[in-house]
Order: sequence, then C-alpha cells, then structure tokens
Amino acid sequence: MTDPAPSPAQPASAVLLDGPWNHRDVAANGARFHIAELGDGPLVLLLHGFPQFWWTWRHQLVALADAGFRAVAMDLRGVGGSDRTPRGYDPANLALDVTGVIRSLGEPDAALVGHDLGGYLAWTAAAMRPKLVRRLAVASMPHPRRWRSAMLRDVKQTRAGSHIWGFQRPWIPERQLTADDGALVAELIQDWSGPRPPEDDALENYRRAMCIPSAAHCAVEPYRWMVRSLARPDGIQFNRRMKRPVRVPTLHLHGSLDPVMRTRSAAGSGEYVEAPYRWRLFDGLGHFPHEEDPVAFSSELINWLKDPEPDR
Repeated sequence: MTDPAPSPAQPASAVLLDGPWNHRDVAANGARFHIAELGDGPLVLLLHGFPQFWWTWRHQLVALADAGFRAVAMDLRGVGGSDRTPRGYDPANLALDVTGVIRSLGEPDAALVGHDLGGYLAWTAAAMRPKLVRRLAVASMPHPRRWRSAMLRDVKQTRAGSHIWGFQRPWIPERQLTADDGALVAELIQDWSGPRPPEDDALENYRRAMCIPSAAHCAVEPYRWMVRSLARPDGIQFNRRMKRPVRVPTLHLHGSLDPVMRTRSAAGSGEYVEAPYRWRLFDGLGHFPHEEDPVAFSSELINWLKDPEPDR
C-alpha cells in the first residue's frame, strides 16, 4: 500500500498534473470540462472510467500525439477538474457532454476511445450522435444493452459487478471511497488489475482526485442511475434507444483477466455494430489494459486508427 495522500485534496493540485500536454477548460452542454491535450491532427477523444480521471490516459496521450493525432483526455462531469453539477449523470446527458466537447474543440468529429464508464458513454454517443463520431474504441465495457442483460441474467456477472449494487446505498459509498485519504480507490484498482497494476504514484493521484470535495458522490451517480432506472420509464426508453446500431468502425478491447467485466459479458457486443468490428483480447491483463500494458494497448489502437479499411 502506498503512503497516505495529502488531505484535503484541492482540484488544481490533484488534477493539473505536469507533462508534455496542455491543460485547459472547455464549455459544453451547460457545464465546464477540464481537458488535457497534446498533438495535432485528427481528434482522438479519450474518456476515463471509474475510479479514475483523465490521468489514466497519460501514456496514450503521448503515443497518439507521436503518431500524428490530436489527443485529448477529458474529465467526465463531476470528476477531476470538471464541474460537479447537482444533476445530469444519466448516460444520455453524459454522452451529450462528450459530443459537446467535440464541438467546443472546433472539430467536425472525433475518434472516441472509452474505458469502463467512459466506454459505456462512448457506445452511447456513437449511437445518439453518429455524425460526430468518426470511429469508436471501447475497453473493458460491453455495449449498454449487453451490460444490462449480463447484470440482470448472468449470476457470475452480477457477482463481479457487486460494487455497482453497493453504490445504490445513500452516502455510504462516498464515505468509503474517501476514507483514509482514498485508500479504497487504490485497493480497487489493484484488485481489478492483472499481474501488472498501475504504478504507485498513479494510485496516489487517483486517491487525491477522489478526495476532491463532492467528487466521490459524482463518480458513483452514473451507476446509481444505471441500476435504479432499470425498471423506470427513463431507463426503459434509454435501453430502446440503444437498439440503434453503431455505424462506425469499432474496436473492442478487453483484458482476459478482467474480474469486473467478464469476457463473456463483453463479447457479442458486435451484434449492435453495423460496420467493421474488431475484437481484441489481451491475454494476462485485467480491467485496465491501457495502463497495465500501455505499449501493447497503444500500438493496437494506433494501428487500427491508421487502418483505412478496418475489416470485420
């Protein structure tokens, strides 16, 4: 276990981490979003998952920029340096955050790359706003309709996603995530990784970011909506909307040792893609393949992005 992170965490010191990238804020969908950007060329927008923030893409920012892309990693609503609004954490609105950022960056479209919750939102954005999504790459997350089916019908997946059910309790998850300077954040990332988890300094950064006031609450709110809406009209309507097929080339990446999202749950998402679909399973990696083996992940992603005709 790493040494306790300084507390309380402040947004600037916890999130504006140094590197070759530039930090700035952009306005979109009625909120302010922090981004880190590097490079020039076609836009690649990177969407983080739980319990992380933009920093999870630090390796890919450099690799993509070196490969001739404009790489941008954004903090999702309520996380990192982005606005922590009192509402707006349903996936349809969060996907509008993503497409709004694309517009605010002055680009006609983007290749979306999402991990975990960011992958869920990338699937959603590609279905809802197809003209703004040039290509789609998703890691460690099935299509939303596959996610719903697996969580409800697959006992093993229900057990693997037990943390999501635990998030439904009021206030307790927030207190657990911020206790002992965010110690649980580091434990979750280590438990969900394969034999090569992210380095200790990265874990400390994730702990600090989660301890920013209100960040833990905002981080779990999307999962509360995903479960509590299962039988509600808004959730049923969203599930129906996601029947709309994805019509852009799609790369689906997954770690064979992922204990959070079973390979069986993720595989088969191609049935919702009416475009070239490529499935890539990384042997020996867990829930964070882009951090556990950044070279292999970045190479796979960049080669696919540069392939003019990615085939099924």
